[in-house]
Amino acid sequence: MVSTPVVEENIASARRLVAEAAATGARLVLLPEYWPIMGRSDSDKVGKAEQLGSGIIQQTMAELAREHGIWLLGGTLPLVSDDPAKVINTTLVYDPEGKPAGRYDKIHLFGFTKGDESYNESRTIVPGKHVGTVDTAVGKVGMAICYDLRFPELFRAMGPVNLIVVPAAFTYTTGKAHWEVLLRARAIENQCYVLAAAQGGMHVNGRRTWGHSMLIDPWGDVKAVLAEGEGVVHGALDTAYLDSVRESLPALRHRTM
Repeated sequence: MVSTPVVEENIASARRLVAEAAATGARLVLLPEYWPIMGRSDSDKVGKAEQLGSGIIQQTMAELAREHGIWLLGGTLPLVSDDPAKVINTTLVYDPEGKPAGRYDKIHLFGFTKGDESYNESRTIVPGKHVGTVDTAVGKVGMAICYDLRFPELFRAMGPVNLIVVPAAFTYTTGKAHWEVLLRARAIENQCYVLAAAQGGMHVNGRRTWGHSMLIDPWGDVKAVLAEGEGVVHGALDTAYLDSVRESLPALRHRTM
């Protein structure tokens, strides 16, 4: 997606794209980080934060999961925190009946300064504290968000999973340098599939995100990719292939730490 500051516009885009994914036979769908709002300033999302269990964003995700009979991992949305000036950047999971099935709050908050480009998520986000996994139709799924990608210990703490999801809004600068290599590394070292749904393009606020949403297999091969713009990346998770990779190269069993 290339989300805007207008929640209703982004909901319309998400409805269209999720329907497109479901039409291909998808059983699990992942949305990008910040899919409901990419504000003109970082503080804009505070005003759109929802209480857990209510609000148009959560209502939309539940409806989409139920309407299409899919597991929906809702990228991230802003939830109300104890600090009125900050939100929790949260992935919520809905089962095919539209019922809440899991949650992960982003732990690592992005900070970056290079020339005129500067970001500091800690100004408007409260960090999460707990590793997030959920059992789905494609097996156990580990959840991470954007900047979490740089911290491999988080992924080890998930335990063996079939799939890791990484909704993201990587900047163009950092994404061009590190996005694909980090995603492939997480797939290789954890011997699982990695699905990364990203913001990708020029936003109304002047920010350019890297995009390159992709699906990567347990050997580290990129199976599908969309460089920029709205669209759907899709593919099949082959558990027999996953098992064969782990059997032929039993790195997970060889761990000593």
